[in-house]
Amino acid sequence: MATQSPVIKVVALCGSLRKASYNRGLIRAAMEICKESINGMEIEYVDISSLPILNTDLEGEDGTFPPEVEEFRQKILRADSALFASPENNFSVSAPLKNAIDWASRPPNVWGDKTAAIVSAGGFLGGGVGQTHLRQIGVFLDLHFINKPEFFLQAFEPPAKFDADGNLIHEATKERLEKILLSLQKFTLRHLTKIE
Repeated sequence: MATQSPVIKVVALCGSLRKASYNRGLIRAAMEICKESINGMEIEYVDISSLPILNTDLEGEDGTFPPEVEEFRQKILRADSALFASPENNFSVSAPLKNAIDWASRPPNVWGDKTAAIVSAGGFLGGGVGQTHLRQIGVFLDLHFINKPEFFLQAFEPPAKFDADGNLIHEATKERLEKILLSLQKFTLRHLTKIE
């Protein structure tokens, strides 16, 4: 009898807090693609807007965290993988995303030995420089990023990629996004098999 593959649990984080964010639109599209076309993978969007600014004075002497931080950390801990929708701010990672990453890295680091992928929508370079910084951060966190395919979206060049609410409407971009998700699924399954 064939062994059934495990369901890959992915947490999705968006580095933009704007309601009509194109990067958040990428996550919504990824969740839809996963439900419609990809068996064996589930994506949960994790809102980072309520996290306080990192301040270790907020940590208890017994290693506890503020409730919203602990809830966030538990969601990361339970996941197999992470999908980062990472806008580029000043050639780097956005402040909200870096703050979330840092809270989850506080001892014990809950990012450790997870797989990850990055997508970004932006201007001229489509977020490429910011993605490089996120990959550098991932080295210390022991995150394993897929390398190919890469996903940088020049969001402001015609034809329109998003509607007024930030929803992805460009079919060719949806196809690119699906390839990222399939690559992440394959990489994660291979990784989980090695560590069992």
